[in-house]
Amino acid sequence: MQPVGEQHLDLGLPEIKAELAGLIDCDPGEIALNRNSTEGLCTAVFGIPLAAGDQVVISPWDYPSVRAAWLRRQEREGVEVVTADCDLMDGDDEIYEAYAAVLTTRTRVLQITHMSHWTGRVVRARRLCRPARDNGTVTVVDGAQTFAQMPVSFRDLGCDFFVTSLHKWMGAPVGNGMLVVREGVIDRTWPLPAPFGPPPLRVDKFDHWNLGTYNSVLQAGILPAARFHGEIGAEAVHARVRELTRYWVERVRGIPGFTLHTPVDTDILGAVSLFSIDGLDSGTVEEQLRDEHRIQVKYREVRQLSGMRVSPHIYMRESELDRFVEALAEVVDKQRARP
Repeated sequence: MQPVGEQHLDLGLPEIKAELAGLIDCDPGEIALNRNSTEGLCTAVFGIPLAAGDQVVISPWDYPSVRAAWLRRQEREGVEVVTADCDLMDGDDEIYEAYAAVLTTRTRVLQITHMSHWTGRVVRARRLCRPARDNGTVTVVDGAQTFAQMPVSFRDLGCDFFVTSLHKWMGAPVGNGMLVVREGVIDRTWPLPAPFGPPPLRVDKFDHWNLGTYNSVLQAGILPAARFHGEIGAEAVHARVRELTRYWVERVRGIPGFTLHTPVDTDILGAVSLFSIDGLDSGTVEEQLRDEHRIQVKYREVRQLSGMRVSPHIYMRESELDRFVEALAEVVDKQRARP
């Protein structure tokens, strides 16, 4: 008989890390498992050694809680947080220049959101990591939306930290995240919770079990999800979700006032995109799609943008997207018919 219980499940952690390492292109000894991207990002934010006056570069489009974490370090320790301001509809060169313009010899950390959760815009992180590395700047890549949605190589990106959630596009149980830390920066990075075991701990000091009691069963769900994803292949997933995005966008363009806030004529287009209807409140449209048609889109509002996010996964059929387009057209007609 095979032993059962959480202790037996924990014995599978090396195998889980080895499987993930093959997908993300890193060494298993560079992977820590935690609960989600926010926890992984906060490990980097609060673990990278910084002093008063050191500069950190972020973007107005970074995840709100991650921006808040960097601003907390500014408030508590005197770290200078600088914003690389750009528009997510800008070209790749314009976005690169926005970051390059604020990098200085005092820049110690560069935070990059690989794919914006607001609009689905992918930033070419590899291009930004190269000059940052030459400058001695630590790079943190938020890959919550890219890992398992499209091919991602930790080695090719050239970053120091890569963070993702394993439930989003790989389909592991909710409550699983992955933090990849480059070998050369593991020892000098502080863990978020104090480590449970004595040193030397290496990447284990960032693992979830330092939090105390955790759900081993949830973590056991990573391995079958990773293997299933590996059988499909990230390239096939990316091709499918890109096809689905272009499918619904092409069919909804005929609705008067339709405005897309995500570039679609690019090889790095994924599943996530944001749209609005001129003259209509996006929050109201979202409610009507949900309440009257049982179709779920996500209302998003940030800076000058207000719209609805659509993000089909590979299991979605074109007929379901057709129903979404028909329902949207009906909601828009009703809204515009009101006095």
